[in-house]
Amino acid sequence: MAVADNRQRSMPLPDDRLPPRGQALAYPEAVLLVNPLEPDFKGEVDDKYQYSCENKDIRVHGWIAKDPTVGFWIITPSNEFRSGGPVKQNLTSHVGPTALAVFLSAHYSGEDLVPRFGDGEQWKKVFGPVFIYVNSLFDGNDESLQLWEDAKIQMKIEEQSWPYSFPASEDFPKSEERGNVSGRFLVKDRADKNGYFSISDVRTGDYNLYAWVPGFIGDYRYDVVLTITSGCYVDTGDLVYEPPRDGPTLWEIGIPDRSAAEFYVPDPNPNYINKLYVNHPDKFRQYGLWERYAELYPDKDLVYTVGVSDYSKDWFFAQVTRKKEGNTYQGTTWQIQFKLDKVDKNSTYKLRLALASATLSELQALVSM
Repeated sequence: MAVADNRQRSMPLPDDRLPPRGQALAYPEAVLLVNPLEPDFKGEVDDKYQYSCENKDIRVHGWIAKDPTVGFWIITPSNEFRSGGPVKQNLTSHVGPTALAVFLSAHYSGEDLVPRFGDGEQWKKVFGPVFIYVNSLFDGNDESLQLWEDAKIQMKIEEQSWPYSFPASEDFPKSEERGNVSGRFLVKDRADKNGYFSISDVRTGDYNLYAWVPGFIGDYRYDVVLTITSGCYVDTGDLVYEPPRDGPTLWEIGIPDRSAAEFYVPDPNPNYINKLYVNHPDKFRQYGLWERYAELYPDKDLVYTVGVSDYSKDWFFAQVTRKKEGNTYQGTTWQIQFKLDKVDKNSTYKLRLALASATLSELQALVSM
């Protein structure tokens, strides 16, 4: 199975997930492979969520069979029909072999992304098209990973062919029936790159334009509604985002980039690993990392001291509950300790929080002196 250049591996069989070969873990999708047919998988965790990707990266994924050597691929040439934005995680491929084309999902975000309709309300949306690609090797060639490289080339071809000309539906406009938007996006806070952007083949309609920049807290929204008509070229000119700021930054933990990758991600329990993610930049996808917090902080919660602590070592990547006896869970309260040499009682001090994701959660922030 191949999801990305650095996320490829042989996969267990579906029956390996069933008792007695497999043992269900905290949720049914996660299974410990106790006695798989292929012994190399023994002791590993299989979990379809470990192979999720951000929307912007779900372009091609699928499977390679060895005998005969054949590849089966899902190619998504455009994100225009996906919901949730570029960093929304969605499922890709998993044991089956299963390859998914997910258009809309509440995974990793909650029910807010689920469409709701009133009685008699009419609604329609075109999902896709997606491209199904099958490739194979010549007899005698055993370089099966060439099929992955070939699938990536085909992905580029499909992206350049978007929007497709063959759909007959009037709800799928052809390229000449779409519009284009370009402009320049700048951040008024400190030096940045040129910031030019261009969005081509936009479906006709009224749009809001949003933007965000890694390293700057908050979101930009263009106040003008963009009306896209067939064949139009809309130039927004220079758009300047002024991040919320009321004074100099006294301290900062992490980077506001909609990711927790810079924080401390623990090693997994050695009894519950996926070998793919050993010494891998996506180590956070290992199973059960949330339970490691209780092992690091069995009685007292995390305390972070500004100027002393290092967020890459001392700030756990997710604020989770603590597992207690009897399979119960306890909320956690983290502390940030900092010293101000001088406090201006006539000034306003603001605490700003940037959340990468939150599900079934409640966040409270208290300030004491």
